[in-house]
Amino acid sequence: MDKRNFIKTLGALSFSPMISASEFSKNYSLSKNLPKIDNDDELWKTVRSHYTLKDDYINLESGYYNIIPEPILDHFIKHVKHVNIEGSYYMRNYLNENKQRVTEELSKLVGSTPDQIVITRNATESLDIVISGFPWKKGDEAIYAMQDYGTMKEMFEQVSDRYGIVNKIISIPNHPKDDEEIVSLYESQITKKTKLLMVCHMINITGQILPIKKICEMAHSHGIEVMVDGAHCVGMFDFSIDELNCDYYGSSLHKWLATPLGAGLLYVNKNKTHRIWPLLANGNTDKTDIKRLNHVGTHPVHTDLAISNSIDYLNWIGIKRKERRMRFLQRYWSDKLRNINNVIVNTPIDINRSCGIGNVGLTNISPSEMANILMDKYKIFTVSIDYANVRGCRISPNIFTTIDELDIFVNAVKEMAST
Repeated sequence: MDKRNFIKTLGALSFSPMISASEFSKNYSLSKNLPKIDNDDELWKTVRSHYTLKDDYINLESGYYNIIPEPILDHFIKHVKHVNIEGSYYMRNYLNENKQRVTEELSKLVGSTPDQIVITRNATESLDIVISGFPWKKGDEAIYAMQDYGTMKEMFEQVSDRYGIVNKIISIPNHPKDDEEIVSLYESQITKKTKLLMVCHMINITGQILPIKKICEMAHSHGIEVMVDGAHCVGMFDFSIDELNCDYYGSSLHKWLATPLGAGLLYVNKNKTHRIWPLLANGNTDKTDIKRLNHVGTHPVHTDLAISNSIDYLNWIGIKRKERRMRFLQRYWSDKLRNINNVIVNTPIDINRSCGIGNVGLTNISPSEMANILMDKYKIFTVSIDYANVRGCRISPNIFTTIDELDIFVNAVKEMAST
């Protein structure tokens, strides 16, 4: 950094009204102040120190919303203050420029291009834009799974009521024999009227990763488009959206990328952008421009700026390194419980079919009772799941989770299983 930019950065840190939010967000790097750590044990101890955690319970429910580490949170607060200093001046002069810059960084992270990515508020909004904006005709058919996220299924039901489409629902086995079993389940429901197939990249209630590329290849061979729910994938494991070969992809960024609340991503293949109607109308009449799809009016723009800091923090760790850690944490507890009487692990044993999220249930205790006992007796926070073919608690540790905490969880489940 040259002397001029260094002085600008120092001014930004003191919240000087003479320094624009645009300059602040461009010049201040989060990772440059973090040490390079080669030793894994030291890295995860350092990462743990970045989180302010409650000490009255163990948090094993990071799947809903990721707690933000202090380095990202500090920058987010600075963005809020700087945007507040500039007010309308920022909105009229820097908003679009900064949003485009962050979109470019996000596109690089997920293996795509800026002309196919827009920032949204969450995965639900991203996928609802596609479901509600798809050019449906009466009698068209859609396919999804009963294990899919409830809000998405409800949107398909609403579209059915509104346009007269037919929804066909399959059930994904918790322990599939191979990829072909999953692909054939979706293919078995395809007819000449099928227009759109929704698939979870990672099933949120079990953590199972589905063979997206193979499903897309199968669907495209029938002339059918594929929308992927990747709510839990960006920031958890390494992948490229372009390589998946899907038509649409939605994700939340306030989950495993650890952005502030209210950040999501929508990918639309550039050859399909013109087919989708925006959720809200705007002045952009170019149907090939993906930016017309994320107009929601005035929104918290400082959250957009913080996405850049979250990407910076992830790059400091390394996405492949984080993926290894997340998979290790899940396998650490699930492997210890798989052969215990009265314990049912609802996550595949194949290491390539899961990453950081898992699900475990008990034959002698209901999921809700299990979650209550874990919290009340053992001070472990989880969430109960009891629908489709899944009965248990979703367990989603984070990079701040320690082995000692997982040992406490494993021993608690063993005790409950023996009663």
